Amino acid sequence: MHGRSKHIDVRFYFLRNLTKTGSVKMIESTTTIVFLLAIVATEKRLSLIKAWEESEKSKAENKAHKNLSAISAWENSKKASVEADLKKKEEELEKKKAEYAEKIKNKIAEIHKEAEEKRAIIEAKKGEELLKETAAKYRATGTAPKKLLGCF
Repeated sequence: MHGRSKHIDVRFYFLRNLTKTGSVKMIESTTTIVFLLAIVATEKRLSLIKAWEESEKSKAENKAHKNLSAISAWENSKKASVEADLKKKEEELEKKKAEYAEKIKNKIAEIHKEAEEKRAIIEAKKGEELLKETAAKYRATGTAPKKLLGCF
């Protein structure tokens, strides 16, 4: 039988000796009294140790919880900062994209305008060449254009 069960047996012995009024009956020997007082002191010390242990565990858990909360707050703050930076960069890229699209659109319009001018020049030259060829033909044949003769 180990020491813990002795404590239990002595407690039961002590409890059996309590009367209805709460007073202790006469215990036979001083050895029993010393033994019971030693048990009470041991139980008190064990109780204090257990209370201290629970208190220390509670402190450690509270400290760990506080540290975990601080880490979570730090993490959330950093995430928010990075997400804000990302959003800012995305907005900058969208702005640059819109500006670049506008430049491209303007270049396309400029190219189209230049092409139209070149077409107009070619058409004008084509008309001049046709006129020169027709005039040369009339000179070579010695005839006059019929439209002009219709006016006279």
